[in-house]
Amino acid sequence: MLDTHQLRVFLAAAETLNFSQAAKRLHMSQPSVTQHIHNLETHFGMQLFIRSGRKITLTEAGVTLLPMARDLVLSAIRADEMMDTLKQEIHGHLWIACTTTPGKYILPSLMADFLKRYPKVEATITVGNRNDAMRFLNEGKAQIMVSSVFNYHPDIEFHKFISEPLVLIVPTNHPWTRRESINLDELRKANLIVRESSAGSYMVLRDGLAQQGYDINDLRKVLTLGNSEAIAFAVQEGVGVGFVSMLVAQRIVKGQVAMVKVDGLDLAQDIYIGQHRRIPATSAQVAFWKIATEPKSDALLKIISYLNGENESLKP
Repeated sequence: MLDTHQLRVFLAAAETLNFSQAAKRLHMSQPSVTQHIHNLETHFGMQLFIRSGRKITLTEAGVTLLPMARDLVLSAIRADEMMDTLKQEIHGHLWIACTTTPGKYILPSLMADFLKRYPKVEATITVGNRNDAMRFLNEGKAQIMVSSVFNYHPDIEFHKFISEPLVLIVPTNHPWTRRESINLDELRKANLIVRESSAGSYMVLRDGLAQQGYDINDLRKVLTLGNSEAIAFAVQEGVGVGFVSMLVAQRIVKGQVAMVKVDGLDLAQDIYIGQHRRIPATSAQVAFWKIATEPKSDALLKIISYLNGENESLKP
């Protein structure tokens, strides 16, 4: 019968392709790792690694075993965690993969409330692009993904998490700060700082302009930056004007820039939370999903009220 501990050793060795590194990852000795691999190869009656000095590579059998070993180890971990749920104990490791804005400005507040409620849970939030987040979820590494762009996938359940306003910010000495609002023709003449075209906020701006009969390519784009904080700081330095999330405007550069209303352009970026339909949920995952998707969740209401300017508790 397969030993899940041996499979974990195999996974560590297969992912590092180095028995010494696998031993460090697992807090074991290298001879112990070598022995576990030998026992596993004996069990299957075939070689899983090709050893060449200090270098190792997977055999065809090893490559075939790798995804099945991941599934078996993951199932064993989740079986343990789900049985613990029966004892009303929520613990284990919760990994959330997310894109920039949710990971930096929304999830930390929600996670703080979650960890207070479930102190036995250990959590990891990985911030990156949505393709990586989707890949981590599909591979079973992350239990939950949060993204500002909805990507349909038949195996992933998505839920609209929150809607975050996007606002136009300008330097505090800009002439527009003395007015109640500007029109879109004036925006076309401004030096605009934008995100890359694949960013969720860029897509929201593009679609919002298109609804008003304007092409985003007609704007005078002077600088493209990889995150909203960089846009905020560039605006603060007087490079131009730009659209950022309300949270960035309020938490990063409040008092250093001014928000300006654009007539006919009310932008909001929907944030989605997703989980895999075919991979059994851990107890920590179930608990977090419930908090994040319940309309009357205290943590979620606090974030929404802050976005609406009604709550100061998230402000620095």
